[in-house]
Amino acid sequence: MSIIQVIIFAIVQGITELFPVSSVAHGIFVPTILHWNTVLTNPAFLPFVVMLHLGTAVALFFYFLKDWVHFFRSPFRKDPGSSKDRKTFLLVIVATIPAGLVGLLLEHKLKDLFTSGRSAAIFLIVNAFVLFLGDRLRRNTRSDHLSLDLHELSYGKAIFVGLCQCLALIPGFSRSGVSMVGGLMTGLKYEAAARFTFLLATPLIGGAALLEVPKLLKGDHHYLVMALLGGVISGIAAYLSTTFLMKWFKSHEVQALRPFGYYCLIAGILVLVLTMF
Repeated sequence: MSIIQVIIFAIVQGITELFPVSSVAHGIFVPTILHWNTVLTNPAFLPFVVMLHLGTAVALFFYFLKDWVHFFRSPFRKDPGSSKDRKTFLLVIVATIPAGLVGLLLEHKLKDLFTSGRSAAIFLIVNAFVLFLGDRLRRNTRSDHLSLDLHELSYGKAIFVGLCQCLALIPGFSRSGVSMVGGLMTGLKYEAAARFTFLLATPLIGGAALLEVPKLLKGDHHYLVMALLGGVISGIAAYLSTTFLMKWFKSHEVQALRPFGYYCLIAGILVLVLTMF
């Protein structure tokens, strides 16, 4: 891969991993639209993409560093906030399990979808309607006064959010998007659903990296260097994206997901038409 290709991939990954528009789908769209066909068929492409995800996970970890410090210290604290931190940490652990197990069981079957721009476009269109559904649910929960903070979530509902994340194993579905909609369905506020989604990303992406990144170490040294560069760039883009999105969801009480839904709908249709002709 050239440096230009790495930079483009990394910026797209850093933005789309956090925005509810499917980073995996965009990782397929970019080489499809730009005719970088040899990139998608390279055996090292998936580990390279995972390295970009790893950069995103590191950025998220540092963005929420204060939260993680509180989580790890909560068993040894006795202040009033320690119980809330312990509960939130357990919720993150519980919600991570479903997607982790499904990912391990279906890893090889789902890889077959990674080179299909058409299927990713179709699922991205479906993702758009999932986001529209999330906004509609949010309006209904506001009328019923069901706006929960994260620590108020039950463990059963956390598992439900984790199950929603499993959809993101299919290219075209956004992990952050389906997780947020799942959170809204349980009664979480936009900001709480976004925070939960971003906290869940770190262990999930870290687990995927443990499986795929070692494959880069056994491969071409050039590809490893490019992947490390991409991971750094992706991390910077992800940190900036997280900063923007947390402010966005905090300031928008209704229809916060709708603009992203319109984007997914338009992008999915355009890519679908391009792949057909």
